[in-house]
Amino acid sequence: MKTLFDRTQIGTMKLKNRIFMAPMGTTGEADGSYCSEGIDYFEERAKGGAGLIITGANVVSTKYEPRPCTELSDFHHVERLNMLIDRCHHYGAKVCVQLSPGLGRQQFTDPFTPPYSAGAVGAFWFPNLICKPFDVEDIHYLVERVGYSASLAVNAGADSVMLHAYGGYLLDQFHSVQWNNRTDEYGGSLENRMRFTLECIEAMRKNIPAGMPILVKFTPHQRVEGFRTLDEGVEMAKILEAAGVDGLLVDTGCYEEWFQAITTIYSAPAHKKDVQAAIRKVVDVPLFGDGKYNDPAEAQAVVEDGILDYVGLGHQLLADPYWPKKVQKGHPEDIRPCIGCNECLLAGFSGKHYYCAVNPQCYAEKAYALPKADPAIKRSVLVIGGGPGGMEAAITAKQRGFDVELWEKSDRLGGTLWAAGGPDFKADVIKLIESLEIQCKKLGVDVKLGKEATPEAISQVKVDKIILAAGSTPAMPPIPGIETATLACDYLTHDATVGKNVVIIGGGLAGTEAACDIAPNAESVTIVEMMPDILFTAAHCLNNDQHLRKMVAERGVKVIADAKVTNIAADSVTYQKGGETCTLACDTVLNAAGFRAADQLEDACLAVCDEVAVVGDAVGPRKILDAVHEGYHAIRVME
Repeated sequence: MKTLFDRTQIGTMKLKNRIFMAPMGTTGEADGSYCSEGIDYFEERAKGGAGLIITGANVVSTKYEPRPCTELSDFHHVERLNMLIDRCHHYGAKVCVQLSPGLGRQQFTDPFTPPYSAGAVGAFWFPNLICKPFDVEDIHYLVERVGYSASLAVNAGADSVMLHAYGGYLLDQFHSVQWNNRTDEYGGSLENRMRFTLECIEAMRKNIPAGMPILVKFTPHQRVEGFRTLDEGVEMAKILEAAGVDGLLVDTGCYEEWFQAITTIYSAPAHKKDVQAAIRKVVDVPLFGDGKYNDPAEAQAVVEDGILDYVGLGHQLLADPYWPKKVQKGHPEDIRPCIGCNECLLAGFSGKHYYCAVNPQCYAEKAYALPKADPAIKRSVLVIGGGPGGMEAAITAKQRGFDVELWEKSDRLGGTLWAAGGPDFKADVIKLIESLEIQCKKLGVDVKLGKEATPEAISQVKVDKIILAAGSTPAMPPIPGIETATLACDYLTHDATVGKNVVIIGGGLAGTEAACDIAPNAESVTIVEMMPDILFTAAHCLNNDQHLRKMVAERGVKVIADAKVTNIAADSVTYQKGGETCTLACDTVLNAAGFRAADQLEDACLAVCDEVAVVGDAVGPRKILDAVHEGYHAIRVME
């Protein structure tokens, strides 16, 4: 029986297990080289036990488009890549260097400069901007650059190379009829559309030692209406195998439905497995695949069933680099789960480096490392509030060897995470509660449930630092009848039920997710939002936004935006829109108008302690990332 921890070999590359770090883009130095933080980041994932590290795309040239991430086009890029590879090798991990001829119509351009692509089609970010098709000479130039970059990867000590040919990026634009409208030898038939990719494979083969594996990441099914279907994808797999590749990384999706490619919190576990299984039936080369195999049982099953030879973890290894070791040692309960929030992607697309909501040390492994505990230094901490910020602060304090007491006024830890994880499609948030709670127990945090922090109780405290993580309370907008509405958080925590005809006031994340949760069992669900659109102020990544909006459409949720609710009655809601007054009949009104910070105890804390840190929603209603990071850093910086 195959297992996750079998030792295997592909060509000259020997692997200690079947777990690989899925390729994800990283930031680099101004010249495109890997930065020190990026090297530390990869080293930590190797240290955590992954058998194979696949880098993000290294572009082979910037002649036609700006560099998106890192670059491997020049002899001087080898040094930093070699440092990365050597440090991963120290832990027994092998490294596959991914090479890309470019992003094409997906590149991060401005609204004035047409990007290059396979054909004269609209740019993704600016659809009215028509791309400039590559000349045949340009294609030949990029093929040569791919080959040269492969030789540079060899110089750097790479164990294998991978061609970046998926997800609607440049090579996949050539593969796809919706973007490739060429009439020369690179357009028309599938064989012609794949010619650029096959020439890149041949160029790579000529520039690497015999036996060194070439892997290709490709997208056999784009899962967008009118785009590539699996029938063509199967033929692509056969063509790639015939070209002599040593392994295929099977992906789905493209930017038009980006969540099909990059998992969101709304994605089902193993959501790419059906496509991976279809490709398994038609090729014999080793198959690599990712797509929310975060549960060790799911990962083991897809290997045991023979669908995948190697299982990829992407964002899960950002959340917890030690997933492989924890699974191998029989302690999966210690894994910090990825919650699919895609704050990592959002950070990158906002011009920052990676951030992980649940791992404050991601991409800052050395800068944000905890100081070693000094048994001679006795420090004490009081944490007020058992939400994510409070639990993270308590866990971090115990890891530093401090005495910790955590007060939570309710009868359970988790805070507003219970509401955030209320819908069945957000079960990953509940896993985060369980994970934090387990660590509190294992580390011996003195948790006092049912303990309300009052000014009187705080006045009796004598500690070195207080962490105020009291969270937030639902906002009550000045609408007549609002007091009769059901709080969205009460519905999401299953403390309240709704009827068959529901009106939700507020189309932020909580209101929109509640609507999607209610809709399958209701006759009508309507969101009334005063902003121009639902999710107008939601600062989340594009793929999460796309996925949630698709759920809204598929579940039949009605949206009335740019509307102001003026009255709530027992059986109706009245609102104004465009100068008209309208009334909606309903049997339930949900108040999802937002939250207000619960920071009232700050003065009481300051009266007894000089060091007080207010974290998470107690500062202002924000994100899980804010709470976890602020809780961690409030303890990390203690002297």
